[in-house]
Amino acid sequence: MSGSDQDIVWKALSDPVRRRIVDGLKQGPLTTGDVVALCPKTCRTNVMKHLEMLVKADLVRVRREGRVRWNHLNPEPLDAVCGRWIDSHRVRLRSALQRLKQIVEEPVESADSVSRQNEEASRT
Repeated sequence: MSGSDQDIVWKALSDPVRRRIVDGLKQGPLTTGDVVALCPKTCRTNVMKHLEMLVKADLVRVRREGRVRWNHLNPEPLDAVCGRWIDSHRVRLRSALQRLKQIVEEPVESADSVSRQNEEASRT
């Protein structure tokens, strides 16, 4: 997936109405009427514009059966952009977690030995 394709996906997901549509389609295909019902505060015309943006980003695929338009979620673009974005941070996170594990698992010196070391250091 090219950089411009990824930009289209991120742009499509930037709007809360489109995210609501994507979330609704996770359960399975919906007719356009069902998608409009997911967005009660948005008029049908605007929902159609949001759907077209999701189609342009290839997040939604449309199948027509007579007069009924079925909208299907296509998870591949989501996997591609999220996987690329998360993978770039995963290495750094894994390294930080390994350092934290080493720090936590290091043997802790007792308070007495630390205070003795501090007393000896102050005498010299």
